[in-house]
Amino acid sequence: MAKLKEGDKAPDFAVTDGEGNPVRLKDLRGKKFVLYFYPKDDTPGCTKEACSFRDSFAKFKKSGIEVFGVSLDSEKSHQKFAKKYDLPFRLLADTERKLSESFGTYGEKKFMGRTYMGNHRMTFLIDEKGKIKKIFPKVKPEDHAEEVLEAFKN
Repeated sequence: MAKLKEGDKAPDFAVTDGEGNPVRLKDLRGKKFVLYFYPKDDTPGCTKEACSFRDSFAKFKKSGIEVFGVSLDSEKSHQKFAKKYDLPFRLLADTERKLSESFGTYGEKKFMGRTYMGNHRMTFLIDEKGKIKKIFPKVKPEDHAEEVLEAFKN
């Protein structure tokens, strides 16, 4: 599991979004963007977080910041999730876990006495040069989008 720090160069990646379009780090050079990693489409906490970004999306767009949600779910799952909640940003299908592993979000989790492997809820702000501006290792889904917007202002 990678242990990234603020100021590090973002790991290179190439994945597809929910529509099957490629999303690569090299194509995002010169842009500010958010990668928010979440456990699973259409689950309570993940839905709250996605809707938080949806509700603040106009502010992100006005600030020139792209938003990407990342989970291990398939393109088809992302399509259903995005449609159900009218999500205006792209969801990245990290089905092979390469993106999650390179950012250090994939690992052992515990829930209701059960241990399993999955994605931890974490967010990374990446600047125009591809450097990690801010890492949110602990995320409260409800008001996370506003917290992220504030961090980009500083």
